[in-house]
Amino acid sequence: MRFGKRLWITPSGYTPPDPSGVNILLDPGLAFGTGTHPTTAMCLRWLDAHPPEGLDLIDFGCGSGILAIAAACLGARHVIAVDTDPQALIATRDNARKNQVEARIEPCLPDQCPSAQVPLLLANILAGPLMELAPQLSARVQSSGHIVLSGILAEQAEAVINCYRSRFDIQISEQQADWVCLSGVRH
Repeated sequence: MRFGKRLWITPSGYTPPDPSGVNILLDPGLAFGTGTHPTTAMCLRWLDAHPPEGLDLIDFGCGSGILAIAAACLGARHVIAVDTDPQALIATRDNARKNQVEARIEPCLPDQCPSAQVPLLLANILAGPLMELAPQLSARVQSSGHIVLSGILAEQAEAVINCYRSRFDIQISEQQADWVCLSGVRH
């Protein structure tokens, strides 16, 4: 499947359809994230349109590692891939290895996550946890840094925006079916 102009997700064992594209081989294992869900697809398109070349970033709720790997393949220097599920961290490590970006991806549980601020934070989880974690996630983004939030139903968007508005100029960047992706810049 293609996301944006040049980012492709291909199951392992298949030949990537565009040799000149950014091709990611992915097997989700027991973790969430193949690119088929609108929330993941919107985050992948955001990354394709805003390549994180040379940036450090956090993928909070990494699941299969799809966003962390896409970021690394699009030039991110270092990605902290965070998830509460140990199976997700295993899938992230395995998929990072398949894509030869394991040296730039650091899978970890939330309590093991390095405390540095980053210029980009992605979180594709659900609206409830996004609202609950707003202070912690916001604090991880440096001044003028970007935040991308997904896993939000359209009717939940305003509530999530209100949780981040004090620190970010944030708005809906895309809607697909009943789901939205928010993006913002830290004041």
